Amino acid sequence: MLLAETMNAARPRPLAGYFALGRLLERLAPLTDLLLRLAVFRIFFWSGLAKLNDWSSTLLLFENEYNVPLLPHTLAAALAASAELGASLLVLAGLLTRLAALPLLGIALVIQFVLGAANPAYNQLQHYLWMVLLLALIARGPGAWSLDAWLERRSAPD
Repeated sequence: MLLAETMNAARPRPLAGYFALGRLLERLAPLTDLLLRLAVFRIFFWSGLAKLNDWSSTLLLFENEYNVPLLPHTLAAALAASAELGASLLVLAGLLTRLAALPLLGIALVIQFVLGAANPAYNQLQHYLWMVLLLALIARGPGAWSLDAWLERRSAPD
């Protein structure tokens, strides 16, 4: 063994524990990706379900309170409820996840920057959190425990 190799082997590695912990935590990535999808699902699915459960109130809110530009209030309400329910189910399953996260991100952006500009009650920190969660899904994808990952594994060439 050369002297330089002996010196390198004996040198303390102060970050070795940190990097070992990182490798250990990396094994939790599929679980954290699933929890991220569950969080997004919980936010948007229950919102869409609430819209459907009291459709007359939903229409009144879209007509008088939300004032979504460019769309008739009935169409805006139907699109919002459909996107919240359908896209959140896709996100939960991890199917077409990046695509499904886009309309949900659009909803969060409209709530924060269109409704929030007109009414300070809608200008809330939680909407930024929703956007961060959705951007993480779009950037990272759904993770290993998803239908997207399963489909990708099945379609990979042998």
